[in-house]
Amino acid sequence: MGGGMKSFITICTASLLIVGGGCAAKKAKTLTPLPLSGKVSQSALQATMVGAAAFNSGQFEEAKSSFDQAVSGAPDSGEAHYNLGLALFALGNRDQAREQFIQAANLAPGHQVIWDSPALSPFGNPESTLPKTPLGQEPSGARPPLGGGGRR
Repeated sequence: MGGGMKSFITICTASLLIVGGGCAAKKAKTLTPLPLSGKVSQSALQATMVGAAAFNSGQFEEAKSSFDQAVSGAPDSGEAHYNLGLALFALGNRDQAREQFIQAANLAPGHQVIWDSPALSPFGNPESTLPKTPLGQEPSGARPPLGGGGRR
């Protein structure tokens, strides 16, 4: 093998390692429960701590139960709904998880972790069910006139 060919193979191998290494570096984000923020009851905080410990140890049914208590104690907490959604998602209850994730996003519109979470990505944009055209501009079903002139 000539020197030029060895150099070419070396460059190609190095390029593959660099590109492959970059792809491997993009690991899926680990889904972890969020602490509650704002004014919430002590019982909701305690339930969240118990639920987070259960979730992190893979006891998703126990986590779901604790997070459900947290939602009852802090119904306006986006984080509480998000955590319940995580447990439901881990248990395979996708429809119920979707409801909780959307509720969390609605309650915490500026919460970057909730909105950017990979947990929401399988469900798409919650606003995707809204009409694409502005109100009052719905298509009428009538065909446009031909020839550029208006109706006569």
